[in-house]
Amino acid sequence: MPSLKDIRKRISSVKNTQKITRAMKLVSAAKLRRAQMAMLELRPYAEKHREMLTSLMGQLGGAGQAPHQLLQSRDDVKSVAILCLTSDRGMCGGFNANLQKSVARLVAAKTEEGKAVSVFPLGSRMEREAKKRAYVVPNQFGKIIGATDSDSIRGITERLVDGFIAEEFDEVYVISNRFKSAIAQVPDTRQLIPVDAGDEPAEDSGVSGDPYYEPNQMTLLHYVVPRYIEVQVRQAILESIAGEHAARMNAMNSATDNATEMVASLTLQMNRARQAAITKELMEIIGGAEAIK
Repeated sequence: MPSLKDIRKRISSVKNTQKITRAMKLVSAAKLRRAQMAMLELRPYAEKHREMLTSLMGQLGGAGQAPHQLLQSRDDVKSVAILCLTSDRGMCGGFNANLQKSVARLVAAKTEEGKAVSVFPLGSRMEREAKKRAYVVPNQFGKIIGATDSDSIRGITERLVDGFIAEEFDEVYVISNRFKSAIAQVPDTRQLIPVDAGDEPAEDSGVSGDPYYEPNQMTLLHYVVPRYIEVQVRQAILESIAGEHAARMNAMNSATDNATEMVASLTLQMNRARQAAITKELMEIIGGAEAIK
């Protein structure tokens, strides 16, 4: 049985850890509010972008007939690129591990199909995982927090678009954690290029008549498609960052609760050890007194 001194040291250590986890929980909660606000502000813009692209594709005959190479699927897919988003730091539960497993499954599936797979990690945790698993990594995009800058997002998008146009790869996927709520972040795999804006018609805005495009539909399409890809990348980054803060807040909340339970258990153990020591001393005193008689 541990000594009374050892138990007191352990209680002190757990309490110090509890202070750290509680502080990290509060910091993550504050960061989550800001990240969630930025994510929610982008969603209507991304949806309107999708509606515009869907409308243009419908006017021009659909994705299969629209004369834009970023909309055209290739019959013989030989190579695939995967943009993978994780956090830069740990202590956020299974946030990174779940996404890394999704990446590994997709890489294995595409490799079994005989396709060459290139991984583009965004986030320090994914960079380590890519190095550990010896993935083919043409470029590393650095830390995900810095990637929220518009120039960084544009650079990521241009690298993927240029690689697709140059036929360096025939498909581009993005794997990131989709933010559903503060307690649910789910790894999500989506095809980024060729662009698939969906076939759902745009919601009725209450305005009647045919839309008029200026200067013309084709010019607008060539502008909208790359911007749409950029918006998808930005949305994935913002949702991943919000999900990271939510996951860390929940993990630190659980750690704080566990520390509270551990302190209570250790305190009970300390009281029992102290009572046992007192009882032992009393028995010794009584035994000595009896021996003197």
